[in-house]
Amino acid sequence: MQSAVKDGRRTLVGRSVRWDEEQAKAAYERGYWTHETLADSLQRIAAQEPDRVLVIEGSVRLSAGELYERARTLARVMAAGHHEGSVVSFMLPNWHEAAVIYLAATMAGMVANPILPSLREHDLRFMLKDMSCRMIFIPEQFRNHHYAEMLSHVVEQLASPPQVVVLRGNPHKFTAFDSLFENAPEQALPIVEADAVRMIMYTSGTTGNPKGVMHSHNSIHALIKQIGEHWRVEPGDKFLVASPISHIGGSIYAFECPLLLGATAVLMEHWNPDQAVTLLQSEGCTHFAGATPFLVQTLAAARKQQTRLPSLKLFVCGGASVPASLIREADDYFERAAVTRVYGSTEVPVMTVGAVGDVDHAAETDGQPGIAQVRLAGIENATADSGEVIAKGPQMLVGYVHAEDEASVFDENGFFRTGDLGRWVDQNYLVIVGRAKDIIIRHGENIAPKEIEDLLVNLAEIAEIAIVGLPDPKTGERACAVIVPAGDATPTVSDLADFLLRQGVAKFKFPEQVAIWKALPKNDAGKVLKHKIRQTLLQAEA
Repeated sequence: MQSAVKDGRRTLVGRSVRWDEEQAKAAYERGYWTHETLADSLQRIAAQEPDRVLVIEGSVRLSAGELYERARTLARVMAAGHHEGSVVSFMLPNWHEAAVIYLAATMAGMVANPILPSLREHDLRFMLKDMSCRMIFIPEQFRNHHYAEMLSHVVEQLASPPQVVVLRGNPHKFTAFDSLFENAPEQALPIVEADAVRMIMYTSGTTGNPKGVMHSHNSIHALIKQIGEHWRVEPGDKFLVASPISHIGGSIYAFECPLLLGATAVLMEHWNPDQAVTLLQSEGCTHFAGATPFLVQTLAAARKQQTRLPSLKLFVCGGASVPASLIREADDYFERAAVTRVYGSTEVPVMTVGAVGDVDHAAETDGQPGIAQVRLAGIENATADSGEVIAKGPQMLVGYVHAEDEASVFDENGFFRTGDLGRWVDQNYLVIVGRAKDIIIRHGENIAPKEIEDLLVNLAEIAEIAIVGLPDPKTGERACAVIVPAGDATPTVSDLADFLLRQGVAKFKFPEQVAIWKALPKNDAGKVLKHKIRQTLLQAEA
């Protein structure tokens, strides 16, 4: 049933989403939006090709029939205990069970929320409360971190804590994952609305706390259809999924592409370049996407193993700065794979689809737009030939968890303001030249400096602090904390790390470098001039 549209918004399953009737009509007419959800696709494929392998993790090979039966059973458990539209989180490595959870939440008409396993109490507590999460799936332990113990502390601080489900280990006082499949109720599942919110993913903002990005079944469907049109994908292809499934990229390659593009997802629990090259060869992987460090290390490992990865058709590289020389080098080395830069965000994924097969534009630009309209708008920090990148399209977010967060990020025509500065090359190829927003991208992870600054300024030894990103050949960027000390103190990297660890902050957000200054440069209004800080630091390193 079509819900009413008022002031550019619709309410679907209790959530208010942004709605552009003209854009929606065009998306449906072009086939980017559809009335079939991912759950419908799984049911159809399980009936037609029950033995087709969709997900591979180590020795586990999850077929369409197995995934459908396990997801349907878990969906009944979810639907019996929680109402439609509830948030189901999972804080998991790239494990095959995540696909079961994701599809089960979809079948139950609930909202899936992938959370980075590297986050800690500080972020997790905020997110679970912010979206009123009702279930969260965690490992007992992973990479020497005790998640069950962490959740014990977190749920004690929440007025309405979620049900905690533990995978692959002792559940302690929580629910064991395997027990959910015993005596599951015969619960009816809802008819799911394709325009409704199906996923929330948090992204680092520039104003402190992360913001929950909402995507609908249809916005993700449009994204996958675009990938199928531009990235040389054919039925039977295999995606190596080394990026976290809690990122928009990792999640679509792991959960969506196998069902919507006829592919198979090969999951890596944690990144290891030698193992990645082994998997690329042994599984015959055709597609791989990741941030700059993934490409650098894959290329080095392939050379060490003396393989040119003949099965690989495409390597898509995005995130922080991608050197043109790296794209050319990899494109030349791999036997048949095209290598290209792309650009996008959690809010508007894959704004540019690269320049597949055109090595010059693939190396020197971030590619051409796909289904999104991409424009450059005037902004204070832009140069004569650049502007702020703004975009809208059928794959864009349908809003934030809190509508008030949308006020400054959409223009009057509904374009999303990325905060990135870009320029056009040869009319139709975009190059990102800088950022107006204050975000550091390290190893493909977004870090909001203000969030860390707001915590560190509470250290008695710090009078003022500004954190900036500096180019790094291994990680894309590194975080440098420029500190005006209180008195004679000289805080070190270790001092900052110890303090942030006590605050429950994820380690990937810790500054890696400290500079002690007498004062921070500011304008007449007292605003810290980070571009001047960054320029001074870069000159000192030259």
